[in-house]
Amino acid sequence: MKAEIIAVGSELLLGQITNTNAKFISSKLAEIGIDVYYQTVVGDNPTRLNEVLEIAQKRADVLIFTGGLGPTKDDMTKETIVKHIGTTLVSDEDALRYIQQYFERSGRVMTENNKKQALVFQGATVLQNRKGMAPGMAVEKDGVHYILLPGPPHEMEPMFTDEAMPYLLGALGKKEVIISRVLKFYGIGEAELENRVQSILERQTNPTVAPLATADAVTLRITAKADTEEEALALIAPVETEIRSIVGEYIFGTDEDTLSSKAAELLLRNGWTLAAAESLTAGLFMAELADEPGISASLQGGVIVYNEDAKMEQLGVEKALLDEYGVVSAECAASLAWNVQQKFGTDIGVGLTGAAGPDPHGGQPAGTVWIGIAFKEEEPVTFKLFLSGLRNTNRRRAARFALYYLVKHLMGKEG
Repeated sequence: MKAEIIAVGSELLLGQITNTNAKFISSKLAEIGIDVYYQTVVGDNPTRLNEVLEIAQKRADVLIFTGGLGPTKDDMTKETIVKHIGTTLVSDEDALRYIQQYFERSGRVMTENNKKQALVFQGATVLQNRKGMAPGMAVEKDGVHYILLPGPPHEMEPMFTDEAMPYLLGALGKKEVIISRVLKFYGIGEAELENRVQSILERQTNPTVAPLATADAVTLRITAKADTEEEALALIAPVETEIRSIVGEYIFGTDEDTLSSKAAELLLRNGWTLAAAESLTAGLFMAELADEPGISASLQGGVIVYNEDAKMEQLGVEKALLDEYGVVSAECAASLAWNVQQKFGTDIGVGLTGAAGPDPHGGQPAGTVWIGIAFKEEEPVTFKLFLSGLRNTNRRRAARFALYYLVKHLMGKEG
């Protein structure tokens, strides 16, 4: 099969949002052997969408549309396609009931145009929307499969994975299950990671291994196809074991883990409490951690000590220490971590200090960062970074590195 992905929405052409849906869908189709030769973006215009349809149906077996399923007048994807393929729209009662219940739960008035979202093609396979209101749909006409999905990624992605993928596997005559395991890395670049596991990448067949870099992590996705979930997991296990033997020291989590969620998991599972003292990050570390539900049981508080006086007055960092070693030093980071731990009476103290840039600070070049972690009565440990980004990029990366070192340190204490 060959597929074409058609994103509908004038906001995409105006540059107001990025078409991340096409990237997601393409990667998923590659997993099941469907090639994508074209990706098209068209505005909210029936005439131009019809022109796109005329071309696309001649060069692809699967046309996947995202966007234009909402309740407003510019949401015209299904109204245009239904005329093109010569069928009719009918109301899906399950979808309509779900939409009505949504408005009842939220205490909002449901207007008449919201019923439009429950309309689907006559005879189509309805794709449930578990994260929004408008259902998707899939229908085959003259050998071409038309799949319509909502535009918002948080709705589209689970619908494609849970609903459209099984539909396509059925169209392909495949009964396999597809299981993925994602390993999350920090402190290693994508190029270095790929180089370290190059031998695995070169011999991959089933499962496949794909690297990907994001702002928060570098990942390796291991994907296996098999007749059952158990067989797929059995294929994944030895590959994961081999990867861990090569670069396991950089792994902080798997699948849906983030640095902050993994840190929160470790803290809460062990009943450990934490406080932080932040200089260059000015609260970014605590803000990342505070995103996690239930973290108030662990995160007791913290202080922002942006200059020397604040470090001395708020946390009792000794002037002699600052005079001898400077504010951007291992000794200062360790003192911040230890003193904030004592101030709040917590199990763990974290201290961050550094030169965010663009100018040097405390006698150290821009991008120099020290992170200190104090654990119970043990001597604090420190970690040094040399960051090369812009000022605020360095600040955000310093906060994430502090989470990463915290996770790795706590993993060691947990045994």
